[in-house]
Amino acid sequence: MQSIRFEVPSCPQSQLDGLRSELGVSDALAQVLVRRGYGEPPAARAFLAADEEHPPQGFRGISDAVEVILEHARSGRRITVHGDYDVDGICSTAVLLRTLSELGADVDSYIPDRAGDGYGLSLATVQRLAARGTKLLITADCAITAVEEVRAARELDMAVVVTDHHAVRADGRLPDAPIVHPVVCGYPFQELCATAVAYKLAQALLGASGGDERRLRRDLDLVALATVADVVPLRGENRALLRRGLRALAGTAKPGLRALMAVAGVDPSRIGEREIGFALAPRLNAAGRLYRADAGLELLLTEDPARAAEIARELDAANGERRQIERRIRFEAEAQMAELGQRGAYVLAGETWHPGVIGIVASRLVEISGRPVVMVALDGDGGRGSGRSIEAFDLLGGLRACEEHLVRFGGHRAAAGLEIERDRVPEFAAALARHAEVVLTPEQATPVERVDAVLDGTQLGLELAEELQALAPFGRENPAVCLMLAEAHFLDPRPMGEGRHLRFTVESRGARARGVSFGQGSRLPVAEGQPARATFALEVNEWNGVVEPRLRLRHAVAAAEPVAVAPIEPVAARISPDRAPEPSERPGRAEPEELVLF
Repeated sequence: MQSIRFEVPSCPQSQLDGLRSELGVSDALAQVLVRRGYGEPPAARAFLAADEEHPPQGFRGISDAVEVILEHARSGRRITVHGDYDVDGICSTAVLLRTLSELGADVDSYIPDRAGDGYGLSLATVQRLAARGTKLLITADCAITAVEEVRAARELDMAVVVTDHHAVRADGRLPDAPIVHPVVCGYPFQELCATAVAYKLAQALLGASGGDERRLRRDLDLVALATVADVVPLRGENRALLRRGLRALAGTAKPGLRALMAVAGVDPSRIGEREIGFALAPRLNAAGRLYRADAGLELLLTEDPARAAEIARELDAANGERRQIERRIRFEAEAQMAELGQRGAYVLAGETWHPGVIGIVASRLVEISGRPVVMVALDGDGGRGSGRSIEAFDLLGGLRACEEHLVRFGGHRAAAGLEIERDRVPEFAAALARHAEVVLTPEQATPVERVDAVLDGTQLGLELAEELQALAPFGRENPAVCLMLAEAHFLDPRPMGEGRHLRFTVESRGARARGVSFGQGSRLPVAEGQPARATFALEVNEWNGVVEPRLRLRHAVAAAEPVAVAPIEPVAARISPDRAPEPSERPGRAEPEELVLF
């Protein structure tokens, strides 16, 4: 296992006592709530309830967007919804298409091609849409930075409504059009995914036109898919939308989603954030990564079960192809890293690397190396890059420090994309490595495991495993609960899954529990019987009709290793933004699907 530094935020006894008394929760759950910043009973109660909701009128100026859209819908003028090629893009497009069709609008869609069109709204696309008769262009999950493209659309006699959730331009300029954007429009909760933004606009449209808003609730399944796939923070209204969306997904009537769950081997009655992140989202993303994303949109919209099954099989095959390509690129990239040796940051480049897959590989290499990684897919005289970072390193800031070597770039702290000329790659690689070595201390480069509760073996059991589910759904800013056993011993190790995984017994203060370790090989991290300090996820494991608690090993060190006790901080500052949901593997199951971030 990779070197790790445990950090245990402080946990005032007075807050623990208050939560146990007023909420009736266990000591373990009270520890988790306090260490995640919910130490006061009202805050803890609100978090557990997960019922935050705001009306669409919370978007300043949404009435202007509604007025323009309804005017075009009633007059029968052609409306085009321009989306994006990832899950959030196709789900937001589907929500708007379904709502506008119900309102009787003449509506179609355009999903850009990753290779041919690139990201977002392009001038060429604007010209094509104008030529084919579009009179109103509604963007979904893009175009908040497309100032020139929106101006060109208006010059071509197209009205425009922009719906997006991405960051605005550095110069602050906005498209000259009605905008529905949680930050720009001052919405009370500003971290919605694009599909949630589209859902709110659809609510406003139906409310203003007398449509049936109850029908729209059926599209909460699409909101759930996008909320997980786009890795937005799972707090506030996102938490409420995902909980409601998971219920909608479990009972969805959409043939496409039923077919997708079937090919992915997902039981609808047990759908959760893991199943979305590791089974459904990668398949929906696969077509957009390798080919075009239109198939994913058609899957979400079709009412024909036979056609849905056909598309689902195509997406499953594309996902298998994507995984093969990813494995090949990863093998080549790891060889480059080994040749380069230890660096502050890595820039790796390859001739035959697929630009739609390199971002996933970069994420894997960050996990392995503990360093920022930029992958560049070379083609002709240039290359397209995708980078991922560790929590302590601002990748977008790093690219700004090296911008003299780049054609263009964009993104945020954890992930970014770029274009570069081929002959500038070595200079860029050296510059980024130097920058990382200056700004990163050795301590910052060591991954941190933030502990939610410190327990002994007597506190573990099925009752606690079920109680901790009150914190679900898990994801960004609300990761799976991390429990530490300060006095643990590993016993009776037994390899499984052809040596890729391990099962064992965990003993702590006389109590024993079943433990498993996935993807870390068949050796214990600490010698058998030796005292260890270890962290686990406590799961409810169902297998062959048996329901039991199970400890899934996260990290372990010898008991002599120090543990940092940190003062408590607000939850958004403490929870690692890049901890994704993790798969619940069992011996003999297929390798879990990857959570696709971008």
